[in-house]
Amino acid sequence: MSSKRISRNQSQRQVVAVLYDYLTRLTLDESIDVYELLENSVATPFEDIDIYIKEVVIKAIKNHHQIVSLLETKMTSWTFARLNRLAQAILLLSVSHYRYVGDVDKKVVIDVAVRLAKLYLDKDEYKYINALLDNVL
Repeated sequence: MSSKRISRNQSQRQVVAVLYDYLTRLTLDESIDVYELLENSVATPFEDIDIYIKEVVIKAIKNHHQIVSLLETKMTSWTFARLNRLAQAILLLSVSHYRYVGDVDKKVVIDVAVRLAKLYLDKDEYKYINALLDNVL
């Protein structure tokens, strides 16, 4: 069965949703099956999920602790855990895409993160996401 094509913007929003679900399950101390997480969050059989979504999500989860450590080295008077869960998901997406999936310009990653932050977060939170990623990537 062939999956329908979705835009990169749609894929990025789906990655944020999957990572938000992942972070929520971590907070609730629930076990996490990545295949089930992806299938339920995207509402599509695993084999039909866009490769970009699978790759970014799997690498973000696999490298979660390294990504958080990297981000926290640039966070003054703040911790990753104190951020809004949607902000956390956007940051995981951004760093995972840039460092582990690759083949993307830093400016493009930051632009995507800012767009997602403007879509999902409070009014000026995109500025923090922008500055943090500019320092980390």
